[in-house]
Amino acid sequence: MDTTGLHSKGLREIDALGLSYRELNTALTRLAQEGVKHITVRNVNGQRYIGTNLRGDVHLELRGTPGNDLGAFMDGPTITVRGNGQDGLGNTMNRGSIVVHGHAGDALGLAARGGTILVRDGAGYRAGIHMKEYEDTRPVIVIGGAAQDFLGEYMAGGVLVVLGLMRQRVARTRARFVGTGMHGGVIYLRGSVESHQLGKEVGVASLDADDRLVLEDAVGRYAAHFEMSAGGILDADFTKLFPLYLRPYGRLYAY
Repeated sequence: MDTTGLHSKGLREIDALGLSYRELNTALTRLAQEGVKHITVRNVNGQRYIGTNLRGDVHLELRGTPGNDLGAFMDGPTITVRGNGQDGLGNTMNRGSIVVHGHAGDALGLAARGGTILVRDGAGYRAGIHMKEYEDTRPVIVIGGAAQDFLGEYMAGGVLVVLGLMRQRVARTRARFVGTGMHGGVIYLRGSVESHQLGKEVGVASLDADDRLVLEDAVGRYAAHFEMSAGGILDADFTKLFPLYLRPYGRLYAY
C-alpha cells in the first residue's frame, strides 16, 4: 500500500488504486489515530464507507469517486470530494463536514444528526430524509443544483437548502412529494414551488429575519467553498417550507 507523505507535518497520501474498501478504511483509521491531520487519497474508485465512524480533527481529501455511505456515523472530521458522491453520503453523521465538488446520489444526509454537507451541484432522490436535531446540534445541507423527488422526506430536524443554481434563471422547483412526512426542521428553496408538489404535512411561509440569518450562514459557507458570490445567490426569492404537525401519522397508531 502506497502511503507516502510527510508525517512530521501531519500529512499523508494514499494511492487507493486496487485497494478494497476494507483495506482503505483500515489505513485511514490507523493514520487518524496516529495523529495525521491531512490525508489525500488518490484514485478513489467506488470504495464504500470511507470515513465511517471516523473521529477527531482530520481532513480527508478524496480524488475520484467514493462509493456509498461516505462519512457514515462520522464525528468531527472534514471530507473534501474532488468528484461526485454516491448514495447515502453523510448517513447518520454526527459532527464534521463533507464538501462535494460535484453531484451527490440518493438519500443524501440520511438521518444526519449534525454537521454540514455542501454539494456544489445536484443531488438525487430523498435528500435529507429523516434528518434530525437535538438542542444546539443541527445538521445543515446545502445543494447547489437541483434535488429530485421526496426531498426532505420524514424530516425531523435540521436545515435543508436547495439553490437550483444550474438553471438558467430562478424558477420553480421541479421535485415532487417535497417534505412528505416532514415533522421537524426547515427547507429553503431558491425560487418557487407549487402546492401540488408538496407533501400534505408541509406548510409554506415567507422568510423572516431569523430565516435570513440562517440562510446567510448556510449560503455563505457554500459560496466560500466553491468560490461563488453569496450575495448574488441570496439576491433572489426563497420559499420556506415547514412542518404543519409534530406527529403527522399519529392517528395511524393505537397509542
